[in-house]
Amino acid sequence: MASLFPIFVSLENKRCLVVGGGKVAERKVENLLEYPVQIDLVSPQATPKLQNWAAEGKVNWIARNFQLTDIQDAFLVFAATDDLQINREIARLCQKEGILVNAVDDPAYCDFFVPSIIRRNSLVLAISTEGKSPAYAKRLRRQMEEIITDAHGKFVDLLGEQREIVKETVPDIRIRQAIFEAMAGLDILDLITAGRDEEIKERFKECMSLWQE
Repeated sequence: MASLFPIFVSLENKRCLVVGGGKVAERKVENLLEYPVQIDLVSPQATPKLQNWAAEGKVNWIARNFQLTDIQDAFLVFAATDDLQINREIARLCQKEGILVNAVDDPAYCDFFVPSIIRRNSLVLAISTEGKSPAYAKRLRRQMEEIITDAHGKFVDLLGEQREIVKETVPDIRIRQAIFEAMAGLDILDLITAGRDEEIKERFKECMSLWQE
């Protein structure tokens, strides 16, 4: 299989279809619940957790077997039944219609894989083994979680705020870039952790002084 192109995709107001009602489907739905997406679940049966999400209006549970029309208007499809052949048939139908599909535990029938994710505010790190070993991806994620702290995420949010200020006040693109790089190189994680906001502001001001030079 060719190497995959890593990409972050907006799911806002998109429709995602999960076919299956077991634990694997439950995990797929649980991941999707973190995003502003319409989730349709197709399965005659569903785990108690899936049923609860449906009762809460978080998931639209269609309690029957999969039908061809289910994939219409879907942005992503997860084929997560306990039947390999059904999953493959769903994958073939999706690929014929140009719909991105993930057939669980069957890399050859996947257009995409869901990486193991570390999220710290706007900072997101995705770890993928291209479907070869999700377990190892999870292990690496646990190791990285000890290194990438909440302070890293807060730093990214601060950089985003400063970026907008720089774009509004510095017309020269080359100087902007120099300021962005200087800010990104600031060693202020300890200050963020300690909540020393005034010192943080001063460090950013020093970077902005490049504009006055």
